[in-house]
Amino acid sequence: MLMSPQSDADTVAASRIWRGRRRRTVIAALTVLTIGAFAVTLMVGKTFYPPSDIARVILGQQVSGASFTVGRLRLPRAVLAVVAGMCFGLGGVTFQTMLRNPLASPDIIGISSGASAVAAFAIIVLSLGGAQVSVIAIAAGLVVAMLIYVLSYRDGVAGIRLILIGIGIAAMLDSVTAYLLSTAAAWDLQEAMRWLTGSINGATWTATVPVVVALAVLGPVLLSQTRNLSMVQLGDDAAQALGVRVERTRIVSIVAAVGLIAFATAAAGPIAFVAFLSGPIAARVIGPGTSLVIPSALVGALLVLVADFCGQYAFGTRYPVGVVTGALGAPYLVYLIIRSNRTGGSL
Repeated sequence: MLMSPQSDADTVAASRIWRGRRRRTVIAALTVLTIGAFAVTLMVGKTFYPPSDIARVILGQQVSGASFTVGRLRLPRAVLAVVAGMCFGLGGVTFQTMLRNPLASPDIIGISSGASAVAAFAIIVLSLGGAQVSVIAIAAGLVVAMLIYVLSYRDGVAGIRLILIGIGIAAMLDSVTAYLLSTAAAWDLQEAMRWLTGSINGATWTATVPVVVALAVLGPVLLSQTRNLSMVQLGDDAAQALGVRVERTRIVSIVAAVGLIAFATAAAGPIAFVAFLSGPIAARVIGPGTSLVIPSALVGALLVLVADFCGQYAFGTRYPVGVVTGALGAPYLVYLIIRSNRTGGSL
């Protein structure tokens, strides 16, 4: 029995309403979970501080013990975890959406490797540190991203070509990093490994504020490209037919996404697999047919907060956040490669 056009329209409208409700519910749930994890991070440690003390510290009041422990140690660490996680989540899902492949993550295709290799060179060979290393890492991330884009461009950018070129460049850069580490002095090696592992230990407002500013500036740029990126997923020809300037969209999105990744990496190191995991996890919980940008940012923040908390208190010793996210992400990478080979490369 054939359905009437009116019935088809009603079904489509009902489906859109249901997807909209699910999206709002999931975003609200992720927001609540992120706020809850943020609060727990501030309250729990060697000393427990009640929510009232946390609120007073945030409002600028002096609280014995808590003003230092929470205001100087835990608060910048928690804020850096949130904003860095959001940056990684936004940057990762932008590449995955634009190239229609969950493997197209900045830490898979070499952008994070570029920042890491140059940062290791700055620390070990040039004996630089602090803000100097951060600035160099940001510039390196942008340069490597543009290099990958140029090398993969041939009458447009094919996702699989960019991914393969990126993986090759990542392998070369990782070899450079390994060589530098093998020649480093003990002190330089310790400093380089702390940076390369991905860690928010010793986070300060000096390191955190630039990431907050980058997120405030570049985050809206990516949000403004959400519709165009959705159209690009349909294919270049279809997107152009719908009025999308494909190459302009790609360049704006790449610059904004790499900027977010570079600033987050400069502050916290290349926290493994957060950019890679955020998009697929968001896709699973929010369902098809809707933008993943905001959900992925929230998932990234939640991942870094929870992984850092577990690294501090869930094991017999303390681990940097990058060790925990790496342990979570590596098995999922293997699973995703197997699944992509069987079913194709969509989120």
